Amino acid sequence: MFNSIQENKSALESGKTLLDILEHYLTRINAHKDLNAYLEVFEDSARTEAVRIQDKINQGTSGKLAGTFIGIKDNLCFINHKVSASSKILEGFESLYTATAVQRLIDEDAIILGRLNCDEFAMGSSNEKSAYGPVRNSLNPAYVPGGSSGGSAVAVADGLCTASLGSDTGGSVRQPASWTGTYGLKPTYGRISRYGLIAYASSFDQIGTFTTNLSDAELLYQIMAGKDPKDATTSSREIEERREGSSVLRFGVLKEYMNHPGLDSEVKASLDSIIKTLREAGHEVTEFSFPYMDYVVPVYYVLTTAEASSNLSRFDGVHFGHRSSLAEGVEATYIQSRNEGFGEEVKRRIMTGTFVLSNEQYDAYYTKGQKVRRVLQDKTREIFTHVDCILTPTTPSTAFKIGEVKDPIEMYLQDIFTVHANLTGNPAISIPVGTHSNGLPFGVQLMTDQFRENDLFYATQLVENITA
Repeated sequence: MFNSIQENKSALESGKTLLDILEHYLTRINAHKDLNAYLEVFEDSARTEAVRIQDKINQGTSGKLAGTFIGIKDNLCFINHKVSASSKILEGFESLYTATAVQRLIDEDAIILGRLNCDEFAMGSSNEKSAYGPVRNSLNPAYVPGGSSGGSAVAVADGLCTASLGSDTGGSVRQPASWTGTYGLKPTYGRISRYGLIAYASSFDQIGTFTTNLSDAELLYQIMAGKDPKDATTSSREIEERREGSSVLRFGVLKEYMNHPGLDSEVKASLDSIIKTLREAGHEVTEFSFPYMDYVVPVYYVLTTAEASSNLSRFDGVHFGHRSSLAEGVEATYIQSRNEGFGEEVKRRIMTGTFVLSNEQYDAYYTKGQKVRRVLQDKTREIFTHVDCILTPTTPSTAFKIGEVKDPIEMYLQDIFTVHANLTGNPAISIPVGTHSNGLPFGVQLMTDQFRENDLFYATQLVENITA
């Protein structure tokens, strides 16, 4: 009960009130505090909004999302509420405005329930890098939920909200969706405004959704998508309607992804079964070579750390953020404030990005990385002249135990199948397709050409019907 937008609407139609639904979520959140999904529950503002919107429901004037309670990742701004990017450097900071994506949901009478834990500044693949402790996977609390949007994934998987927002820079929505058995959508870069999203890597970041089903993901996308004058990178292209009917689709699979030595045998077997069933149903499935797979993760970390070094320079204890009480003098204030405020992984990426952007290394790393990114984009665009959708694993395996992966490089490789869509700007979604023999879920990833979310939703429905 209360696990989808439609379920909540049905409950309202049967006599429940918004306060009834809110109490359900608050009780459940309190009972599952050990998961550490919420950093803060906006109980007072949620109650006020529930009363206001209930009046609109009673008068028949409520919006499309009346009855929907949304959790937001702790890097999305909501006016007069705290936002910290799960970092000590922004502890206690209160937002002065609301992110456009969040506001568009509020305008349709969604209620923002609270802010959700994440890897600090969205830098991580396990949600162990939060300054406020790791998020635990609700399916097995000894395991990670994935990251960086782990709190957003767990909140939906465990029924702590109706749906949630995350951000996806290299797979931070899709990877935790795979590991929690939820739907994780990353739209085309520029389709949803980034205004009010605390930046990690501005040419990669995109706001995405966690839901329990496809129709909720599609509805939230339709509401949030579109041009925003506050974000110059948003596209003015018209949002296309959902593809209907029973069209035969052309699917592509990437040979290097399917034959990757790190791909779990059960995950591969599930994908092989889906491909076989698609062919039997009359859909075309073609194998392509993507010879640049070994470059996607290195290029991603060269470029994103460079952007992070620039974006996070404003958090210095003078302009924004924590100021050390021990520092004396200007230089010491900068150094000690940042050293105290940032965690180990954020420092690592800032230092890497500063090196990449240095005069001596700029051409060797940053310029070369941008050239390789264009090669990846051109190859992906060429494949989409032959297919409607690319089908890949979302993750190489299922979730691992908290504390199990200590090597940063091994952690970075958890995103090996998801960073592709961020480097090229394509829309992608992870949908749950199976449960491993270890009892943990895993998903499959679908990716379509830029601004072809209508094809993405249609293809997802096909695969969903097959796996059902």
